Amino acid sequence: MGQVTIWNEFRHERENPAVRQLYPDGMHAVLAAALRRGGISNLRTATLDEPAQGLPAAVLNATDVLIWWGHRHHGEVADDLAAAVHARILAGMGFICLHSGHFSKIFKKLMGTPCTVNWRADGELERVWLVAPGHPIAAGVPNYFELPKEEMYGEPFEVPPPEELVFISWFKGGEVFRSGGCYRRGRGRIFYFRPGHETFPTYHDANVQRVIVNAVRWAMPDAVTPRAFANERKDPIEAI
Repeated sequence: MGQVTIWNEFRHERENPAVRQLYPDGMHAVLAAALRRGGISNLRTATLDEPAQGLPAAVLNATDVLIWWGHRHHGEVADDLAAAVHARILAGMGFICLHSGHFSKIFKKLMGTPCTVNWRADGELERVWLVAPGHPIAAGVPNYFELPKEEMYGEPFEVPPPEELVFISWFKGGEVFRSGGCYRRGRGRIFYFRPGHETFPTYHDANVQRVIVNAVRWAMPDAVTPRAFANERKDPIEAI
């Protein structure tokens, strides 16, 4: 198993007492513990306020799967860092984008669309339906599971159609959302997973944790091989 890095803004947990009560050591700490219980031990965490915003070149270049949680501080992520993460994904690094990370510079660059959603943070029931039961990310996940309180994301979700749709969500208020979608960009595998608003205990949920563990295993590359994406004249293999 290659190297996994969990990146988190780690601002809400320090600034909002309600979030700090749920995640006293940060959401990244809860996710790291869940991954370790799932058999993924080669991992590190990184946060926005660390040097190089947590992802200096040595760390990024050693990362095989990057998990990303961001919300209110997308604009503070350096353009150079977003470009470096994007290049690493094209070279084969897996990328797991969680919840409001859909609006990060990196995810929008990967999708090439606005990535906007309708939302309502009223704390309502979310029922997450499995729609691809044979998919590796769905291993051990029931046909549906419920989160008693979550932020609503509703369609339209302005992203390209997922290459594989694994989960859809229904909310008590009536909306639905494509909440678990797979993409490939270059050589990298990408999974977007919707649940995870900071004021609710979503990342303590066993099914949510299982999905993320499965997603890391699915996104793990055999190798990350940087290459130049350029037109090159090649000599023919056979005589013309």
